[in-house]
Amino acid sequence: MNQAFKGIVKLIKITIGLGLAVLLLPRLITALYTLPRVFSLENAPSLPVAIVFGAGLWRDGTPTSVLRDRIETAADLFNSGKVQKILMSGDNRFEDYNEPGAMREYALSLGVPDTAIVLDYAGRRTYDTCYRASAIFGIRHVILVTQSFHMPRALYTCNALGLKAIGVTSDKRDYRSGFKIYWNLREIPATLAAFIDVHLLRPQPVLGQSESIFPNATH
Repeated sequence: MNQAFKGIVKLIKITIGLGLAVLLLPRLITALYTLPRVFSLENAPSLPVAIVFGAGLWRDGTPTSVLRDRIETAADLFNSGKVQKILMSGDNRFEDYNEPGAMREYALSLGVPDTAIVLDYAGRRTYDTCYRASAIFGIRHVILVTQSFHMPRALYTCNALGLKAIGVTSDKRDYRSGFKIYWNLREIPATLAAFIDVHLLRPQPVLGQSESIFPNATH
């Protein structure tokens, strides 16, 4: 009986270990994948487009501090001549929640011209943004703008979906340690889900009419 109990305990431990490995391995793979593909703003090569991923709005409809940092970094890329256009991708499923619109308004306040801004109203999640960047907007080469906790998943997903993407991180402030712990823990199951999407399911997000950022050109 004692031997049988030990066997059950051992099996449980093995199962838990395998489960943790399955959960953590995608995060490790994407972190390693990211290392040679992330640049400082100064060292980033010039590419046609930067993508800014949504990161939520406050109750008054303005971008959160995380999202403001992403927009500011994209504005820096534009002002330094590193990119020609900025694709701002976010959620607009509800009438009173217009993430891309708020991103645009903040970018305009930073001096980015309206002609350099393109809005993606169906970027409900990272996978959707990457998929639509290619399928709807015809983008091929791009700089991704997001914080370091999100960059591995974003870079891996976009490249797996056919974009030639590099990253410039937008960690412009010292975020609270509690938030950073939460964000990094959240990325573990989110990265596993991204692996399942890009390697197994390949779900089709909300699409629509093509809207090339650079008409009559390939980027």
